[in-house]
Amino acid sequence: MTPADLHSQLTGDREVALVDVREEGEFGAEHLLLAVNVPLGRIETEFARLVPRKAVRIVLCDDGGGEAVRAEALLKDAGYSDVSRLDGGVAAWKQAGFMVFSGVNVPSKAFGELVEHAEGTPHIEARALMERLRAGEKVVIVDSRPMDEYRVMNIPGSTNMPGAELVYRIKTLAPDPQTTVVVNCAGRTRSIIGAQSLRNAGLENPVLALKNGTMGWHLSGLELEQGAERIAPAPGAAQLAWAQEAAAGVARRFGVEEVDAETVARWRGPEAGRTCFLLDTRSPEDYEAGHVPGALSAPGGQLVQATDSYVGVRNARLVLLDDDAVRAPMTASWLKQMGWGETYTARMSAFGARRESGAAPAEPLIAPPSVKTVEPAELARQLEAGDVVVVDIADSLTFGAKHIPGAYWAVRSRFEQEAGALPESRRYVVTSGDGLLARFAAPELARCLQSEVHALAGGTQAWESEGRAMQAGAERLVSTPNDVFYRPYDRRHGVEEAMKDYLRWEVDLVNRLDADGTLRFPTFGR
Repeated sequence: MTPADLHSQLTGDREVALVDVREEGEFGAEHLLLAVNVPLGRIETEFARLVPRKAVRIVLCDDGGGEAVRAEALLKDAGYSDVSRLDGGVAAWKQAGFMVFSGVNVPSKAFGELVEHAEGTPHIEARALMERLRAGEKVVIVDSRPMDEYRVMNIPGSTNMPGAELVYRIKTLAPDPQTTVVVNCAGRTRSIIGAQSLRNAGLENPVLALKNGTMGWHLSGLELEQGAERIAPAPGAAQLAWAQEAAAGVARRFGVEEVDAETVARWRGPEAGRTCFLLDTRSPEDYEAGHVPGALSAPGGQLVQATDSYVGVRNARLVLLDDDAVRAPMTASWLKQMGWGETYTARMSAFGARRESGAAPAEPLIAPPSVKTVEPAELARQLEAGDVVVVDIADSLTFGAKHIPGAYWAVRSRFEQEAGALPESRRYVVTSGDGLLARFAAPELARCLQSEVHALAGGTQAWESEGRAMQAGAERLVSTPNDVFYRPYDRRHGVEEAMKDYLRWEVDLVNRLDADGTLRFPTFGR
């Protein structure tokens, strides 16, 4: 597909999945605005979740490294029937005069900046907030990120309340309308969207977004807290009633419709001819405790913040679930404003009593090959004897944080070019997080090394769950660690400068949208 043809596809009404199959770090350096990223090395476990319908039009993209050709063959083998490649990749797109963007989750972050401009969402600087706190004013700070991000660093005294939970839980922390509510995230988007959610819901309290979030707090010379796990309690009956009434009003304002289970079943049936995502907007903990079969976990705040991490098909239908009639309609109201016109809500109770528990298992594109595996205990013996090389294909951030002692790290999609840099050994064992990707990777590495390669049964998780030693540090790297897009707080050096660059980049996104021309956000009257 030529760049001009692709640009036309992206601005039309037909479903299309534009998928960049390079590593995330390469994708984050520059990519097409509406591309979703599924690295070739993880395509078997991630693609079907983002692009579930086999007949949807797919356009693959790389930058001349050959990843799109390999991905095309794999997808056709898996039954996808309409697969194309962007001729010339990212370079050709630029040569045709079209825009490229850096960063990740760009459409969502650009949208957040537009919301602040359009709605006049009020904010407060970090130093000004500290002065209010020191003066003893009635202020509550709510952190709209997921708990795992909050735990890493948070504003001292703040309480975790992820984005979709804000309207649902806010009355438990700020029942007094004289209390000022300050919403923060790491940077800007979730602070703005969170604060505006409360304003849209009609919360009587003064509501402010913390300008530049925890990054702004840190850059102001203020200390952050680590390891906190404070989370707002679930609402009582009166608090829930307020939240439901507020969410219903927001749903009416933005034209969010509720559908029944029969409609959803028809939309997701084999004769539908359209892609329909069924997304559970509650917290991951609520989802794992019990969810509608077939629904995927997509916590509402993250679904708005990183829509392309959950939905890989432009112009698809989205059906959002909850069990409280708050989290789904609040999330849907934002997706409608982002241009996802066919976004609906449904109540879990409409789907009957059957529920599944736990995280949704990965559904690989194709069955993993039959490979020989080695149990953690046997691998430990082989390591002690010194006659095995362990090759870890987790992402470089995960590897740097912890890995099997002595393991080498490599990017799976680069085995052909880089496997020769591994030391010679009698045997090799490939490992990944839960071991599934390692089963796909083992025969590929065996072909490159012309040697027998096993997969670690249960992966690194099984090794660690048995209480075996782990090692930290970014050493024994076979590949260049550009597989991950490093956020400012992922870096070891130059953190403050990276934070400043990130915040400047985020603010400037609004100015770049019009020049691109593939994304238009609808506007709504007040």
